[in-house]
Amino acid sequence: MGTSPATAGSRRSLSTKAMAMLAVGATALTTGLVSAQSAAAATSFPHVAFKLHPASEGQINATARPTPLSTSDCVTQIGIHCYSPLQYRAAYDLNPLYQQGITGKGRTIVIVDSYGSPTIQHDLETFDKQWGIQDTKVDVVKWGNVPAFDPTNSDMTSWAGETTLDVEYAHAIAPDAHIVLVETPVAETEGVTGLPEMMDAEKSLIDKGIGDVITQSFGATENTFPGFDKGDYKSLTDLRYAFKDAAAHNVTVLASSGDAGVTDSDLNNNLYPYKVNSWPSADPLVTSVGGTQLTLDNNGNRTAADKVWHDAYGAGGGGVSAVFDRPWYQAGVANVVGQHRGTPDISMSAAVDGAAWTYESYVPAQAGWHLTGGTSEASPLFSGVVALADQAAGHRLGQLNWRLYGMSMLPSNWSGITDVTAGDNGWNNVQGYQASKGYDLASGLGTVDAAKFVHMLAGR
Repeated sequence: MGTSPATAGSRRSLSTKAMAMLAVGATALTTGLVSAQSAAAATSFPHVAFKLHPASEGQINATARPTPLSTSDCVTQIGIHCYSPLQYRAAYDLNPLYQQGITGKGRTIVIVDSYGSPTIQHDLETFDKQWGIQDTKVDVVKWGNVPAFDPTNSDMTSWAGETTLDVEYAHAIAPDAHIVLVETPVAETEGVTGLPEMMDAEKSLIDKGIGDVITQSFGATENTFPGFDKGDYKSLTDLRYAFKDAAAHNVTVLASSGDAGVTDSDLNNNLYPYKVNSWPSADPLVTSVGGTQLTLDNNGNRTAADKVWHDAYGAGGGGVSAVFDRPWYQAGVANVVGQHRGTPDISMSAAVDGAAWTYESYVPAQAGWHLTGGTSEASPLFSGVVALADQAAGHRLGQLNWRLYGMSMLPSNWSGITDVTAGDNGWNNVQGYQASKGYDLASGLGTVDAAKFVHMLAGR
């Protein structure tokens, strides 16, 4: 991570081969600033060189659109499908929950991103107005010495786009949930690589009782952590203190599974020519959220079954960890994962050919509507679903994985878990895993019908 943030399927324009991801839209003005905080790291870290990156990026073009297009117009004019939050609400069967008053009210989603965005509140309000979604105030926590935003700095704009996507789509799914955005500094010139600050920030908020679910749209390839090639994983496992703290406080932690299928970036931002996995997605204390491709009409109705995200721009991350043994909750899928932790656990929309509209204005010359894809769309989408389930339950649900794997044993019309049986997550000439009946290393347990899933997850 000690270099530029570049995602598991990194942020590049369409002209740079098939590694591009669509534009991660900008986000909003930091009017709701929570007091700045800085604390000593819970653990002392050397100047290490693992590579951190947001888990989805890249843009279709630099020209912002003044208004979003319909799906049919996107197909005609751009050559891909594009979706609004209202279409996702229909596709994931969320509207019945809203009619029951299950909107995330009383629950808090914590979003962690380097640098953040200077326009997050304004952009979210513009997003909400477009789609008729009620506004909310984003509380922004600046963790440590976050540098002033520079719209000419590609690292900062990459993370600002990620921030936009995270905030707008967590809010779209759980409109009454409170959103806390934690902005952290990344200063590679000083050897500070980013993850310790993120883990410190998460632990601090957990200890203060802030947050019911944490969504993380970033990752670092396991192989890039110092000592990995010698079988010494301490530089990675020493960072797990925030997740252990989350488990102790019954806080749910999510992470995007990555955007380069079964492979991911090395320290030089090149993809490994073989299967790898990334952290925090691979952590057994984290719910790994993979990517699907939805095919919807203009109203959000499916015209085809969901399949694993694998289009011209990227593929959903998945595979087995080289660091973590198989957790107890995956004992029932040992025939798939073997002796190691398998990812993802569940999947949501992530395809670039099926991109989400975001509104961004952090680069004034590019203010407007942009299209975004990647599993860093999937994780905030699922964070909203978890916030709904927390409200329905009347309490935090904490670690979800044991619940998810248990629910998967029930008929789908009870559990709300919908199996994904088509597609694969091969990428960069590395053969991927094929979706199949039941759990697989491309889609996990599948995706969700939220009207059923939320109640089952909540136990109500």
